[in-house]
Amino acid sequence: MTEKILIIDDDLDTLRLVGLMLQKQGYEIAAANNGEQGLAKVAEESPDLILLDVMMPDMDGYEVAKRLRANPETAGIPILMFTAKSQLDDKVTGFEAGADDYLTKPTHPTELQAHVRALLSRSVKPEKKQAVLSDQRAYTIGVISARGGLGLSSIALNLGSFFSSEKGAETVVVELKPGAGTIGRNLGLRDLNSSTKLLKNAPEKITEEDVKKALLEHDSGLQLLPASEQPKDMKLSNAISQSKAIFSHLRSITNYLIADFGAGLPSLSQALLPQCDQIMVVIEGFSNSIAHSKILIENLLELGIEEKQIILVLNNRMRSDMLLSLNQVKETIDFPIAVTLTPAPELFFQAINLNTTAILHEPESMTNQQFKKMVEIISENKAKSEEKKE
Repeated sequence: MTEKILIIDDDLDTLRLVGLMLQKQGYEIAAANNGEQGLAKVAEESPDLILLDVMMPDMDGYEVAKRLRANPETAGIPILMFTAKSQLDDKVTGFEAGADDYLTKPTHPTELQAHVRALLSRSVKPEKKQAVLSDQRAYTIGVISARGGLGLSSIALNLGSFFSSEKGAETVVVELKPGAGTIGRNLGLRDLNSSTKLLKNAPEKITEEDVKKALLEHDSGLQLLPASEQPKDMKLSNAISQSKAIFSHLRSITNYLIADFGAGLPSLSQALLPQCDQIMVVIEGFSNSIAHSKILIENLLELGIEEKQIILVLNNRMRSDMLLSLNQVKETIDFPIAVTLTPAPELFFQAINLNTTAILHEPESMTNQQFKKMVEIISENKAKSEEKKE
């Protein structure tokens, strides 16, 4: 895999020249021309190495380095300080701020390459250490939509509940939307901060045992890792390395993993969705919802996800005269619809009041039959996939 280097420098000539030098050596390059943009790029790009200029306006390189080291998500990324200064005190300040190495400008390409190679050879990113854990042990289904408000959490929860109660399979439902969790409260669970505690650890310190202890169990036997419901915790969506570690451990300790990704495609979803075996895209029978969903499907394909991995679910939550007909939806979306969920607001409301799932509350309901069909489709796809592997 190509190693990625982020260059943070306000001098555009330096960005171009150093970027070209390193690209010729086979590295992938990302760039930012100030400290704030650099911090944002680190969260977005997850680089293997940061080449950081000291003298920048507004926020200098020392401050950038301190912030990177203070954040568990970025604390382990090696930093090569790059500056025109050569005084000993400046170097000491750089090392105290968190730099791993120091170069003065201008530098010879050979010297730059030697320092870069040395830092990269000594550094192993946490997710690379844990890659062995991501063998496809748990069959993983992601649930996602283009926009919010389409009942994703209810679908993920009832899907997991069906696998657990009807199939007797060890199943975990995880919410991957820090600060916007709902399933924990809906099921009457306590200690809804277990995932937050994990996300605040350094990635390499998150163990399988830690993840097991963080799981909460519903009376039905379904295991859950709810997201925090504290809005201030939304910033933890940038803890991508931690989320990767947690996701990898979850996939090694259960048979089925149902992941509620929420709406849209933030960086966290882009990092984890390719690890899913199947992805359930939830749509609604409105023109705008369908248009947004078509764009989402295009984006998923761009991530390398295959069409056969996508299961389209039409979730009709209102009476039919307010929605497009099924045929109209099929013609507009131009993608096969696997399952249609009919409106059952009273059932879902009653289930929440009783801290249970809709399929457990009324096992003979139409909703239960629709989730049964969903599980059958997933099981058939799983069986086909296993046949090809053999």
